[in-house]
Amino acid sequence: MNPTNTAFSCHIPEWVDESPAPSLIARYAQLAMLLEVSASPKPGNVDREHNYPDTCFEHFVASSVAVYPVLELAARSKGRIGALLRSAVYESSAWQQGGNTHFGAFLLLIPLAMAAGEISREQPHCGKTGFRLEIGQFEHLAACAHTFVRATDCEDAVEFYRAFGHAGVRVNSVNEFDLEDPEATADLRKQNITLYALMEIAKGYDLIANEWTSGFGRCLEGAKNILDFMQARNCRAEALTGVSVSSCSGTGINDAIVYTFLKLLSKHRDTFIQTKFDTETADYVSYRAGEILSGWETSGKTANGFASILPAVQEFDSELLEKRINPGSTADIIIAGLFIALLGGLRF
Repeated sequence: MNPTNTAFSCHIPEWVDESPAPSLIARYAQLAMLLEVSASPKPGNVDREHNYPDTCFEHFVASSVAVYPVLELAARSKGRIGALLRSAVYESSAWQQGGNTHFGAFLLLIPLAMAAGEISREQPHCGKTGFRLEIGQFEHLAACAHTFVRATDCEDAVEFYRAFGHAGVRVNSVNEFDLEDPEATADLRKQNITLYALMEIAKGYDLIANEWTSGFGRCLEGAKNILDFMQARNCRAEALTGVSVSSCSGTGINDAIVYTFLKLLSKHRDTFIQTKFDTETADYVSYRAGEILSGWETSGKTANGFASILPAVQEFDSELLEKRINPGSTADIIIAGLFIALLGGLRF
């Protein structure tokens, strides 16, 4: 592994944004990846408490750091999504040997970072005062990202296939444009299939593809859940202590991520589990997440109430780890949700 000799090569448009905002946007995206992998207990996934046999916590950390230049370039330009994705995958794999860590997250973060960069250019003074989205702008961010993904072309699709081959991503077997078929890129060019069209094909069985085609709604849902949890937690802390929440123990962000992970998992079948196992297994995992979370929701959503369900979450975590069941698609949505929340001013 030689991080100084990577395959990073993105096409840079003639015009790029030189303001400080893209650097800030890229750091938000990095922090989102780091917060997600650090959160624990996050049932079935790698976190700071446990690893997989071949993929470890440190691999995710290295990937999160390595991808910075790609995220900044995405925020600075209107570059090609496919080339940015391939570069992100190459950078990630050049810095760690744990295999695919963030492929789905890159598919979400790159268009969202491009959208955030576009919005920053609409705010003429953000370079001096920093860049932050108002919560009312979240829908605009998602709509802008949706515009970018809808504008992808056949070359983006070809780059996606190259990135997929390098990352070794697990996917459903399909007859048309099989990702494991070396002749598929020729077929893509012959039929002029865009990357967005590929996502349209996959939207019924892939959570990330569904986000692309439906407008990033679950990413927004994740951001809202995280912000709502943090706001409620901070209000409770200040009401109980009579002092600023900064004087209270703990930041609350770990619990906010664990809660949002369970919430999204309970509402949306994780397609990574569905691909690796079957629909019944994915449905069982969603059911158990909802069953555990109901213990907190029925207790009035108090801080002590959430702490009381953590043993059940840890037991669920152990069960999924033993069975090698990992809700990877939900983790990707959490990363995107954290990114949006950080853009919206989330601090802890």
